[in-house]
Amino acid sequence: MEVFGAWSLLPTALVVGVALWLHRPAIALICGVLLGLAMVEPAALIGNFAQLTTATLQDETVAWVIVVCGLMGSLIFLLIRTGAATAFANRLAEYANTRQRSLLVTWLLGVMIFIDDYLNAIAISASMKKVTDRYQVSRSMLSYVVDSTAAPVCVIVPISTWAVFFAALLEESGAAASGDGLSLYISAIPYMFYAWIAMLMVPLVVTGRVPLLGAMRRAEAAAANGRLVLTPVAEIEEQSGAERSDLWAFLLPLIALIGFSWWFDIDLLKGVMVTLALTVPFFVARGLIDLRGAFDACMDGFKMMMAPLAIVFFAFMFKSVNDQLGLSPYIIGAVEPLMTPLLLPLVVFLTMAAICFATGSSWGVFAIAIPIVMPLGEAMAVPAPLLIGALLSASSFGSHACFYSDSTALVAQSAGCGVMEHALSQLPYALLSALLAGLAFVAIGL
Repeated sequence: MEVFGAWSLLPTALVVGVALWLHRPAIALICGVLLGLAMVEPAALIGNFAQLTTATLQDETVAWVIVVCGLMGSLIFLLIRTGAATAFANRLAEYANTRQRSLLVTWLLGVMIFIDDYLNAIAISASMKKVTDRYQVSRSMLSYVVDSTAAPVCVIVPISTWAVFFAALLEESGAAASGDGLSLYISAIPYMFYAWIAMLMVPLVVTGRVPLLGAMRRAEAAAANGRLVLTPVAEIEEQSGAERSDLWAFLLPLIALIGFSWWFDIDLLKGVMVTLALTVPFFVARGLIDLRGAFDACMDGFKMMMAPLAIVFFAFMFKSVNDQLGLSPYIIGAVEPLMTPLLLPLVVFLTMAAICFATGSSWGVFAIAIPIVMPLGEAMAVPAPLLIGALLSASSFGSHACFYSDSTALVAQSAGCGVMEHALSQLPYALLSALLAGLAFVAIGL
C-alpha cells in the first residue's frame, strides 16, 4: 500500500464539499472514489473502478447489509400497507398526546429496541412518523431522535450486534484473551462518553432545555407552518381495508423479529428471514392482505431501500479507496506525537472520530486501530477500558454524524426525509455531544 500522506485527505474533502453543494451523498461518494482511484493509478482509472465495484458487491459484509436492509424494508412496507403501523400509532397517540410526549415516546422506544441499530433506525422511524406528524413535528427532528438512539444505544447495551462484533474483534486482535472479549467490552461501557451524551441529550432538545440550532431550527419553523419535510420523499400508501388492522398486527411481527434475532445469537439476517416467513401467512390468514398483495409489498419494500443502500454501497467503495491511499495510518501517525498518558484517550477519540466520519465506516477501521492503540495504552499505563470507551465513542460518532453512514441513510429513508436534510439538521447536536465527550476524556485523564 502506497502512503500518500496529507494528499490522502483530498478525496474526503471532495466528498464533503460535493455533498454540501449538491445534497446528493451518492454522487459525492462516486466523485471521491474516482479521485482516489485517479491518485492511485490514473492510467487504469476505469478498469480499477469497475474492479472495485465488482469486489465490493462480492464483499460478505456488503451483501449482508443489502439483504438485511432490503428484507427489513419488506417487513416495514407490509406493516404500513396493511395498516398495522397506523394501528400502532393510534394506540400510542392515546399516551403520546402532545408534541413533547410523541418525541419522548420515540426516544424511549429507541432505548428499548437495542438489539441492532438497523432495526432501531428502520422500524421506529417508519412507525412513529404517523404519531409525530399529528403534532407538526418536522421529519428532521424525528430523524434526529431516532438516529440518536440507534448506534449510541447499541454501543452501550452489551446485548447487541455492536457488542458481539467488537467483543470478537478485541479477541482476534489480542487485546483480550479468548472468551474475555465481552467482559472487557462491558468494563468499557462507563467510558463510552459520546454514546451516553448523545442519547441523553435528546430529552433536553425535545423539552427545549437545549435550543434548536441551525438547520433544525429552520425545519421546525417550516413544520409549524405545515411543511413537515423540506426534501420530498415518496410515502407508502395503505391499501383499502387497512382499517381492520389492530395493535397486535404490529407488535407480534416486531416481537418475533427481536426474539428470533436473539435466538439466532444476535443475527438480524436470520431473525428477519424467519419473521417475514411467519408474518406473510399471518397477515393473509387474518384477511389484512391477499397473498399476491403480500408478495408485491415485500418486493416494493425491498426496492424502497435501494436509495439508502446505494449510499451505503458507495461508502464501502470509498472506504476501500481510502485504505489504498493510507488515510487511517497517515492520520494515526500524524497525531502519534500528541499521545501522552494524559491526552491519549482524547487523541484516540478525536482521531478515530475523524477517520470514521471521513470513511463512513463505523466498524472496519478498528481492525487497524486496535493493534496500534491498545499496546500504546499498555506502555503508557492507560487503562484498557478507557481506551476502548474512546474507540467506541468515536465509532458511534461516525455512525451518528457522517453524511453517508448507513445509519444516517436508513433513518432518513424510513422517516421520510432527505439524507442531507437529516444529516445537516442533527450535525450541530452531534458536534456538541462530541465536544462534551472530549471534555469528559480530558477530565478523566486529569
